[in-house]
Amino acid sequence: MRIVFVLVLLVGIGLAAFAVSVAKDRFDQYQLAIAQQREAIVPTTDVFVVTRQVRYGEPLTQADVRAIRWPADHVPFGAFTSLEELFPEGVDEPRVVLRVMEADEPVLVSKVTAPGEDAGVASRLQAGMRALALRVDVTSGVSGFLRPGDRVDVFWSGNDREGSGVTRLIRSNVQIIAIDQIDDLDRNNPTIARTITVMADPGDIAALTQAQASGNLTLALVGVGDETISEAVEVSTNQLLGAAEIVQSAGPEICTVRARRGGEMVVTQVPCTN
Repeated sequence: MRIVFVLVLLVGIGLAAFAVSVAKDRFDQYQLAIAQQREAIVPTTDVFVVTRQVRYGEPLTQADVRAIRWPADHVPFGAFTSLEELFPEGVDEPRVVLRVMEADEPVLVSKVTAPGEDAGVASRLQAGMRALALRVDVTSGVSGFLRPGDRVDVFWSGNDREGSGVTRLIRSNVQIIAIDQIDDLDRNNPTIARTITVMADPGDIAALTQAQASGNLTLALVGVGDETISEAVEVSTNQLLGAAEIVQSAGPEICTVRARRGGEMVVTQVPCTN
């Protein structure tokens, strides 16, 4: 009996040692996993997003935004990271939405106005740039497919110094900031516009004004993402039709008088008086 008791005791001690070893390995693996997770944690910061869809022209209030955690190294440019930055103290007038934002989309500086600022054309003008309205119709306005934010090449058609018809590219990549009275960048329904408002520097404004007063303007839509600058283009009527200069020979002028004598017609040469 004593031998059996000793054997059972030894087996129990062995099993206990094995269980302790297994538990220690599991504990070490758990500690290693926690350490790896701590190393993999990405630092975050607050970024304010909208809680619902907000559209152009709506005032943005504190009830429309909330803070979420965002990777600190990948914060979108122009995002607001504090409520005081988005809604400055002492300012009662709200910001106005410039672009449609969907729920949980970050609020960016480019998508809202400054506090109390109107969401009009003036808020779109860059430093040193001016706005100019140009007359368009269904032909010159690309059949109504222009919208705010598009860029166009402007062609002028008129007569040159010799009186010959000519069409010339006068400005390239001019940005449209409004169609008629609409400056919503999310507008995408075709509309036959009567005027478009473009953004340009004062020199280009003067050139476009003179071109509009002295001839007809036609717009050519520039593709999205096309950053090429069109080279100088000019086509005259003679170039288009391949017209050649006609030279007439100057021969002696002969004047005659016809008279009927009886049944006969007599032709008599006389001096020319003109």
